Amino acid sequence: MYLVRNTLVCLLQSEYRKRGFQEVVTPNIYNSKLWMTSGHWQHYSENMFSFEAEKETFALKPMNCPGHCLMFDHRPRSWRELPLRMADFGVLHRNELSGALTGLTRVRRFQQDDAHIFCSIDQIEEEIKGCLDFLRTVYEVFGFTFKLNLSTRPEKFLGDPEIWNQAEKQLENSLNEFGEKWVLNPGDGAFYGPKIDIQIKDAIGRFHQCATIQLDFQLPIRFNLSFVGHDGDDHTRPVIIHRAILGSVERMIAILTENYGGKWPLWLSPTQVMVVPVGPTCEEYAEKVKKEFHNSGFMTDVDLDPGCTLNKKIRNAQLAQYNFILVVGEMEKSSNTVNVRTRDNKVHGQRSVEECIERLKKLKASRSRNAEEEF
Repeated sequence: MYLVRNTLVCLLQSEYRKRGFQEVVTPNIYNSKLWMTSGHWQHYSENMFSFEAEKETFALKPMNCPGHCLMFDHRPRSWRELPLRMADFGVLHRNELSGALTGLTRVRRFQQDDAHIFCSIDQIEEEIKGCLDFLRTVYEVFGFTFKLNLSTRPEKFLGDPEIWNQAEKQLENSLNEFGEKWVLNPGDGAFYGPKIDIQIKDAIGRFHQCATIQLDFQLPIRFNLSFVGHDGDDHTRPVIIHRAILGSVERMIAILTENYGGKWPLWLSPTQVMVVPVGPTCEEYAEKVKKEFHNSGFMTDVDLDPGCTLNKKIRNAQLAQYNFILVVGEMEKSSNTVNVRTRDNKVHGQRSVEECIERLKKLKASRSRNAEEEF
């Protein structure tokens, strides 16, 4: 499944470049003093893996935001630099109770498509619209629909009520302009800022919480973050937008595995092409075909099992959910072609190796959800 993980990461990275995010890497271990500054030590330390070193207490990071605050604060910032968008696939660790661990959906070591946007309060609306457009773009690739909830100021909150009101109004404007139906959850926001909760709907109608868009007024205060504003005031406070779309990459893999029922689309599939020789005299040619597809970027195997009949090999490849099965015999060997089948037993007939590779490249690049039919 590492291939699936890398493909998902590449999907997000390609969008990061288009959307002005800079990808960063932060340390896995921080001194507990950082977590005291952020407030996590006081409220979350029992869920952190900590240890002693040189008479100091350190902990594995359970989230990336404090590290990103340090990066923002390492030099003076100007309003001209905002919004500053940082993305991080850093490894996170959380000391979950053993009874709460469930497959890939809840684990102790995981990675998120984590990002933090540092912006001024008047930039919130535009940035939220960008986040919503981002998540729709990604979810459409998987064929997911989703529902949105706006969670507003709770009874116990920190900060200025006027700032909360302004931020909530901007979130509401962004959602209205986004054009998708949303529901108000009054009083369900976090104590440090309002949020938009997103639940995706899979192929069998179940909803999953993956994406989150969260405003944060408190971390900038805790880390004393500031930038030089339009008026020259060097104590202007930024707002942080916490944003994830896949959520935990591991959890998304679990959701996609069930959603596709093991029938991965070509662009995401760990079993894309199987080459099946008709007999021993075609095995060398089958190896040659495998190498050509492999060199073209496809996950390709060849079945050289002497104990299986041709029909058995084809059936095994279909059961293993190979997207495309390429049968090669003497005719294909002499004409540098392959006979194309799919895992659903659809026969596309004889195609040249070059034509087949180019067609599959286009289907893979388009992230087609139905490449077997479109071939």
